[in-house]
Parts: sequence; structure tokens; C-alpha cells
Amino acid sequence: MSERTTTRRRQLGAMMRKLRAHKGLTLEEAGRLVGVSKATVSRYETQAGPVKWIVVDALCREYGATEAERRAVVGLAKDAKQQGWWSSFADSIPESMNLLLTLEDEAVRESHFSCVYVPGLLQTRTYSTALQKANEVPLGTAEIERLVDIRMKRQEILNRPKPLHLWAILDESVIRRVVGSPQIMKEQLDRLLEANESPHITLQVLPFSKGAHAAALGSFVIIGGSEPALDVVYVDFHTGSLFLEKEEELDRYRLAFEYLRAQALDMEASSAMIHRARKEL
Repeated sequence: MSERTTTRRRQLGAMMRKLRAHKGLTLEEAGRLVGVSKATVSRYETQAGPVKWIVVDALCREYGATEAERRAVVGLAKDAKQQGWWSSFADSIPESMNLLLTLEDEAVRESHFSCVYVPGLLQTRTYSTALQKANEVPLGTAEIERLVDIRMKRQEILNRPKPLHLWAILDESVIRRVVGSPQIMKEQLDRLLEANESPHITLQVLPFSKGAHAAALGSFVIIGGSEPALDVVYVDFHTGSLFLEKEEELDRYRLAFEYLRAQALDMEASSAMIHRARKEL
């Protein structure tokens, strides 16, 4: 089995391209500043090939990166060969999931808007299993269990010593749509109520009564790094996934999330609505 490009290496390349472009330098000009070839700078900006963190550090300084940006990028360079816990699944998960898992593993915050289902980080095992069983392409029991195991393992980032800060906005349809059975849905709503009591989780519900809103973009996740420059937007379509990192793309989704936060119910009112939805099951 050939070793697939690590997502740290992929993210490093994207950041090096972004910093050089912001400085307005060509590959040749950047290389000349730190004493390496144009080909070397180009290789550092691709998804493959070895890197020397000392060169990455020098380039960051020439690019005028902030101290936080430089530390983050050098950290990526030092860990470029590191594989995460999910590497054992590398043969059977798509590259998009490989990237998502790495970004989540290194994230300090995530902002979710969900308009169909409960976000994966907050799903119960039975709810997640019911979703997999509803797939239009029938899956075997073993495959369903494997996919659910991966999802449950992902949730451990909420329990690490420095947990990820999760801010989730759910369209009312998410808490009204019965997935699996009323009992499975009750357990899932209980999980949401429990989550909203956590100091590092913020949960809001966007009620139907708000009418049209800023989520014409559909469900999305803003995955936040240690520095805003490392933020990535994740959009999951039924037929694939997109990872957006251009500033204009990030700004659009950040603005949409701010509008949604303003339109959604506050945490107390959101929990009250979830309680009512549970009683009606």
C-alpha cells in the first residue's frame, strides 16, 4: 500500500501558497530570498514531497507572516509525516474524510449550521446507525458498524484536555425529523440537551417561524485553526465534499453564520424547544 499524502502536508502546501501570494512574490523571487531553488519552493506548495521546517520558517519570515501564522505553519511542517488515529482506515475512507478528520483533530473551534441532520459530533450511536441504514446504497452490517465507529471516535475531540469549542445552529427540521424511531430520536434529543449544558458547546435552534434566513448556502462547517488564516469551510454534498479556503469564501460563510446566530433562539429558548419536540414524540 502506498502511503497517501497526509492532510497536514496538504494544508501546509495551501498555507505556503497563500502566504507567498499575499506577499506578491514569484516562486523564483521567494526561493532567492532564502537560498533555495524555484523548484524547491514549488514543491513545498504541493501536496507531496519532504519539507525542512527550517526552510518553511525562513519563508514565513520573508513572507511577513504573523507570529501565530508562522508557529502554526512550522508546526504543520514538523508534523507533515504524522498520521492520525484514522490512518488504519486509509484504504477504505475517501480523501475528503481523511482531510476532515485531520482538520478536526487540529481545530480549536467549529461552527456548524445543520439544516437536515444532527451534526456528526453530536450524534448518538443509534441515531448515526439509523442514518447509515437509510443510505440509498444498501450497506452491510459490518460496513455500517465501521462508519459509525469512525463517527463515534471523532467525537473524542470534545472530551480531550483542551476540548474543541463547538457552536452548532440547527434548523428546527433537524429536531423534528424522526430518524430511526421515536425512541432513537428521544435519546438523540436528550444528547442535544446534555450538550447544551457543556461549557464548551453552544447549541441554538433556528425555528420555522423565522421564515427565510441566511442559510441558503445549505449545511456547512467552519473549521477554525489556531489562527484565522488556517480556517477552512467544509461543505458536504450528497455526491461529495468541498473544502473552501479562499478569503472571500471564508468571509461569505462567516457572515452567514453571524446572521444565523442572530436569528436563532438563544441557548435557553433552544433547549426549551428541544424539550417540547421530545414531549411530542
